[in-house]
Amino acid sequence: MSSPWLRLPLTDYEGHMSAPNVGQANLLADVLESVLSELRPATVAVIGCAGGNGFDRIDPLEVARVVGTQSNPEFGAVELVYAALVFEYVDVPSALRNLFLACRHGGHLVALLQLPSNAAAAVTHTAFTSIQTLSASLKLVDPVAFEEMAQKTGFALRRATRVVSGAGKEFAVQVYQRPPV
Repeated sequence: MSSPWLRLPLTDYEGHMSAPNVGQANLLADVLESVLSELRPATVAVIGCAGGNGFDRIDPLEVARVVGTQSNPEFGAVELVYAALVFEYVDVPSALRNLFLACRHGGHLVALLQLPSNAAAAVTHTAFTSIQTLSASLKLVDPVAFEEMAQKTGFALRRATRVVSGAGKEFAVQVYQRPPV
């Protein structure tokens, strides 16, 4: 079975994420900008980059190399791996093992996980109806379970926070570090 992401028009994804009742486009870019400012990596991988998801916030004077990928990353190790709204659609342990290898020793993995909501559907309804095809594939990931899997992989949790989209949906932001050599 092929991924529903491969059949989803980019314009629908970006329109959906920017819709006022979703408000996640700015959130993803804001979190990326925040961790770039905090961690100051010279190399970055954005997993699930779609049309950018914050690339416009990357300062080319500070970041020498940016890798953006939608699936099966085959890139050299980087200092920062940013994976926003990715783990809800993949086998988490397998993805973490791959991302551990993609992260340099001492580098960081930042995961943005969607949290359950009693007030909103997991995939918000907008005029971009093709987005609803993702509903069947979406599996929310418990942040505590994610932390356990990440630590089992070899990552160490550095901090965990929660953020809220402009539409009121809540997300967990977890920053991990691959141990230095």
